[in-house]
Amino acid sequence: MSVDGTWNVTVNSPMGPQPSTLTIKAEGGALTGTQSAQGNSQPIANGKVDGNNVSWSNSITTPFPMTLEFSGAVDGDKISGSVKAGAFGSFPFSGSRA
Repeated sequence: MSVDGTWNVTVNSPMGPQPSTLTIKAEGGALTGTQSAQGNSQPIANGKVDGNNVSWSNSITTPFPMTLEFSGAVDGDKISGSVKAGAFGSFPFSGSRA
């Protein structure tokens, strides 16, 4: 099953669930796309795909400027993993194909 598509992703952070929409496309070992949250949409960076494993980063400004580093795996129509939020530590994320 391809990782390509649109995903509804929720990060379980200390500030509560943080939903976002992730649209990704694998091209060889590279992962490209956009992530939208809180009314802002921007391209993902450092995207990589290896089989069902995916990773990417996304810079945010709200509630604090930081780079979020996502690492996870696609299993059919589900995606899950963890996101490193700078000095705030790592939090789980999960989602499903939209």
